[in-house]
Amino acid sequence: MNKHIKNIFIAFISFSLILSILVLIILWNFSNNIPDYKFLKNYKPPVSSKVYSGKGNLVANFSKEKRIFVPYNSIPKNVINAFLSAEDKNFFSHPGVDAKGVLRAVINNIQNIMTSKRLEGASTITQQVAKNFLLTNEVSINRKIKEAILAFRIERALSKERILELYLNQIYLGSGAYGVAAASLEYFDKSIKELNYEEASLLAALPKAPSKYNPYRDKELAKFRRNLVLKNLFDNGFVDLQTFQKLKTSEIKLKKKEKIFLEDAQYYIEDVRKNIIDKLTYEKVYKQGFNINTPINLELQKVATESLRNGLEKYDKRKGWRGVLTNKSYNKDWFKDLDKYSLEKSIDWKISIVKKIDQFETEIETQDNIKGIIEYKNISWTKKEFEELFKPGDIIYTKKIKDNKFSLKQVPKINGGIVVMDPFTGRVYALSGGFSFKNSEFNRATQALRQPGSAFKPFIYALALENSYTPSTLVLDAPLVLDQGSDLKMWKPENYGKKFYGPSTLRIGLEKSRNLMTVRIAQNLGVKKIVEFSKELGIYDDPEELLSISLGSKETTLLKLTSAYSAFVNGGKLVEPILIDRVQDSEGNTIVNNEKRSCADCNQISFTSNSYPNIKDNYKQVFSPQTAYQITSLLEGVITRGTGKKLRKLKLNLAGKTGTTNENTDAWFIGFTSNLVIGVYVGMDNPKPLGKFETGSKTALPIFESFVKRAIKKFDARPFKVSDGITMMVVDSSNGQKAKFSSKDTIIEAYKSQNIKDGKVLFSNKNRLDTNNILRFY
Repeated sequence: MNKHIKNIFIAFISFSLILSILVLIILWNFSNNIPDYKFLKNYKPPVSSKVYSGKGNLVANFSKEKRIFVPYNSIPKNVINAFLSAEDKNFFSHPGVDAKGVLRAVINNIQNIMTSKRLEGASTITQQVAKNFLLTNEVSINRKIKEAILAFRIERALSKERILELYLNQIYLGSGAYGVAAASLEYFDKSIKELNYEEASLLAALPKAPSKYNPYRDKELAKFRRNLVLKNLFDNGFVDLQTFQKLKTSEIKLKKKEKIFLEDAQYYIEDVRKNIIDKLTYEKVYKQGFNINTPINLELQKVATESLRNGLEKYDKRKGWRGVLTNKSYNKDWFKDLDKYSLEKSIDWKISIVKKIDQFETEIETQDNIKGIIEYKNISWTKKEFEELFKPGDIIYTKKIKDNKFSLKQVPKINGGIVVMDPFTGRVYALSGGFSFKNSEFNRATQALRQPGSAFKPFIYALALENSYTPSTLVLDAPLVLDQGSDLKMWKPENYGKKFYGPSTLRIGLEKSRNLMTVRIAQNLGVKKIVEFSKELGIYDDPEELLSISLGSKETTLLKLTSAYSAFVNGGKLVEPILIDRVQDSEGNTIVNNEKRSCADCNQISFTSNSYPNIKDNYKQVFSPQTAYQITSLLEGVITRGTGKKLRKLKLNLAGKTGTTNENTDAWFIGFTSNLVIGVYVGMDNPKPLGKFETGSKTALPIFESFVKRAIKKFDARPFKVSDGITMMVVDSSNGQKAKFSSKDTIIEAYKSQNIKDGKVLFSNKNRLDTNNILRFY
């Protein structure tokens, strides 16, 4: 008997030894193939970079995953308690693997197998960290063994608080949100510090199946799962019975974060994204959580975008109806597969199907199953009858007017851009590069290289004023034929309308946009000087030395040209357009700062002092403050008497210049107030004539007008500041001579004080040509 027991004992010991060796071999084998976990000690999860407006509103995220990293000490106890109750109540006591949990899961799973129910897991939070960071989602014994080994090792290497911090910032919680902080904003629009137990419990309910229990998808199922977490909180002693009873009956209250991110700002934001990636690389921008501060003004951006869209649509209507989007058979799913036609919600157009047509109206149904009619007066712009426009099943754009009445819409074939900026700093407040970003991401404000035409002329006149000309200099407006070189044909510039007006003042030349006068001035100045001046202003990079550049024949972008106009407002200083003010890393360190100004004595001025800070800048002076004011005065004349006189009715202090290229291919208007510069460009993506009479005055100026009407109040458009060194004189507007009592049309002209002596304008013969070109200087 004793021998028999001894044999059993030896067999047991041998079996145990063999089993232990086998386990050790298995563990050794798995240990050699386990990923390195030590990086978790200093690991920071990828965090989205955020873009803020000039007023601090969040307008965009650059990220692969929506995540906000929150350190353990900033996570409130109720959130921690909710997740521990839902996922791992013994977290702070087990060594990485919960033996009790494993045993409970084994027993329950035997029953689950017998009843064909879903098997339950026993993974601890540490095991989930191991899986999420180091392993795959593969369902296998191999992965579970590796997961357990890693869990033990992670527990030895990291504190419990660090493990929980990693888990709560990494876990996916549905709706694109990673981590508790991002989920709190996604579902409740709250900081995690503001969450109560019922909200924290809902978040803790999501890791099990984020899509299944998503409250936006199924509130009742989400409430059921949330109440299970609340029950666990009660069982674990985190809430009392009365609180539990109250919380489990409460309804789920969701509040989606208000998206101040405007669809209307997509062109602006995309340029910011490209700019910052060029500076800092894609990986850093999408993973390191930068805070990107921009000058964008959301109110001005909205007005600018709507003004551009309305202007493009008005032009498009003048050109008539081009046709329907497509045709489909009507059924309950007719609107499927039409996503490619979707536009921004802010445009507020509906994709609709034509159901029935008669002589005076057409019945339609929108993509959201709203039935309505289009009346004849709402298609009058097409100059066609309903039968000529539609047939049943046609897919069109419509816009609701009132009740069940809709108007017919079409996406303009023409496109354009608008830029609004601060002339003193270059900060871009608003920018739009087209009618619809969804329809075309090509940015006509920053990417489209187009001829500015007459919008370039103010720089020729500024250079003239820098070279002994005055606003009263008489220049001959008469036919001109020029030889441009052996390889080029003779050039015969013409005025718009093909008329000639004889000797005219410099002011009239710019106000009326006279081409022949401008070319004569350019010929007098010299092409080389003009080319260098345009490069210094940042309008062109390396243009050819051709006299035609004086009429804006060389291509540039709207943003560059608008930025150059800033020098007329700010006293002749060159500012560069700024789309990004400052970039800070996740710890608040500034890594990009585009502020070019400094405060020389701010440290010495107290808050109670009556002294003003002395703000200095290092902007390059490209022409004198006196020339800047003289050009501003001339451009005010463009609004008062010239090609921009349609703006007189606004009764605001405005200055600006129209621009139209050959055959009306491109239309421009660049204008400004005393504190804003606004540039507008309109044209085809594949350049071709816009049509007869479609000039800058008719096509681009109305967009400027629409923006100014809505965005600029009278007190914002103050009189332009007169530079030191300027003397005003009343002159005859027709010839620039000092006004007499008999003069009928007089204006107040601005002269440089150095050119005035004894009430008369002095002039120099320095650049004088023969009388066929420049007649005299007053």
